[in-house]
Amino acid sequence: MSKRTIVAGLLGGVVLIAWTFMVDGVLGLRASIDMKQIAQERQVYEMLKEHVVDPGRYAVNPELTAERRFPGGEPVFSVLYGGVGHESAGRLALVGLVLFFLAPLIAAWLLSQASQPVLFSYPRKVLFFVAIGLLFAIYTDLSAFGIGGYPIGDALVLAASHVVSWTLVGCIVAWRIRPEPTQGVIH
Repeated sequence: MSKRTIVAGLLGGVVLIAWTFMVDGVLGLRASIDMKQIAQERQVYEMLKEHVVDPGRYAVNPELTAERRFPGGEPVFSVLYGGVGHESAGRLALVGLVLFFLAPLIAAWLLSQASQPVLFSYPRKVLFFVAIGLLFAIYTDLSAFGIGGYPIGDALVLAASHVVSWTLVGCIVAWRIRPEPTQGVIH
């Protein structure tokens, strides 16, 4: 991996961190989606603490009908327990920071391996990252919609955020990644 590719990937990581800080830290996007408050939180917390002891994702379904089917029109709840508490926030933030740099670094390396027509075109290089954002959005956000998952509006907002973030990463990485000079050919 060339120095230019490493620098491009690291700059992409900085852009990804800046975008996430702005959207989640300042505007509170993830908190508004993933950390909604419920009434009677203390009682619900104590009940979950008593009954959900192993890390995992749990579906809480309505009682089956006499025909052994789930009744229509009744909600399904999802409970997610990662197995850690607030004392792990600092350690997990460091892991997240590494991932924020690792993902754009890998993407920059992949772009550096692209064909010459791609490497000579700034829009194509940016489109490469837009495609990565779309893959993340489809696979992680849109597939999380449904029973026990996100409402469609939240899934679409999260997906759009991923596409925008990877487009911004692509803008900076595409600016830094250039084709390797070939001997005797002037471009």
